Amino acid sequence: MRAPPAIPAAIPASVPTSALPAADAFFTTPALGETRALIVLKDGKPIFERYAPGYGPGTRLISWSMAKSITATLIGFLVADGKLELDTPAPVTEWQGDARAKITLRQLLHMASGVKHLEAGPEPERADTYRALFADTSADIYKAAVAEPAGVPPGTRFEYNTLTTHILARIVADAIAPGAKPTERKRAVRAFINDRLARPAGMASLLCEFDPAGNLYGGSLCHATARDWAAFGQLYLDGGVVAGVQVVRPDWVRFVRTPSPTNAGYGGQFWLNVKPFDGKDEALFWRAGPADAYAANGHLGQYVIVVPSRRLVVVRLGKTQDEVLQPVRDGLATLVNGFPAVVAK
Repeated sequence: MRAPPAIPAAIPASVPTSALPAADAFFTTPALGETRALIVLKDGKPIFERYAPGYGPGTRLISWSMAKSITATLIGFLVADGKLELDTPAPVTEWQGDARAKITLRQLLHMASGVKHLEAGPEPERADTYRALFADTSADIYKAAVAEPAGVPPGTRFEYNTLTTHILARIVADAIAPGAKPTERKRAVRAFINDRLARPAGMASLLCEFDPAGNLYGGSLCHATARDWAAFGQLYLDGGVVAGVQVVRPDWVRFVRTPSPTNAGYGGQFWLNVKPFDGKDEALFWRAGPADAYAANGHLGQYVIVVPSRRLVVVRLGKTQDEVLQPVRDGLATLVNGFPAVVAK
């Protein structure tokens, strides 16, 4: 079968220079890895858009862990609807009767549940995330996630892990389709994403994956065009408003970008440009500022960065190994800091 023709890039990858050399550097500097798409919005208007050969405006690109911020947004809708509460025990039936029964929804969103998960390590085949996505526990990611035991008291330690967000995704499903069978669960969640987020936010290409048990891969596997990822960032930059309509409540926008108690560099499933609890450079560029920047981040260098003080949204999508991402973070810092802070009127 003949492969479909590649969609032409809005701005050809062969363009040598532009008004934003710090943005072009992502396509010309080998140290910045493989950038497949880069978009910069200023005051909601695109001022830079470029793609690598073979990619273009119609190409859906994987989220990896940027999906966590999508899932947090879905949780926000249900909190606004009164179906979920941040500070009551998370509705996880499998945890009733043991120490995990006290874990709140807020603690799950803050990655501070205390549940003993193994996100990664020197032996990937043993990590919970890889097993649930690709190996022996992949038939039902929710079952794998809730089976892990308590490690420390909830709310006492930050421990980033993808299975926590898979639990949040199932909480979404159970809130909108309680007791649903896999096919029905999948249909209900997909409709909820489309009706509450994708359509009103202008993210028509957003497509999220599900496991065989009908569980949303809420921590890992959503796909959208670079333009639609930019629309997601703009939704948050504009305080949850799109075309005059309040899509995400402003208090939820504040919640996701507020430092969590166990890690100031992490909010509600978004990373913050604030010194993290361990002082490492693994998310954004807190040493360079601006301090109000926050982002949906993903494996291999996926970023949707929101910078209110610059009225900026920066989307970088590509494939750069995590252990060599520092030049990418530095490049993003240079790009963002090339714009002056907006003076309040």
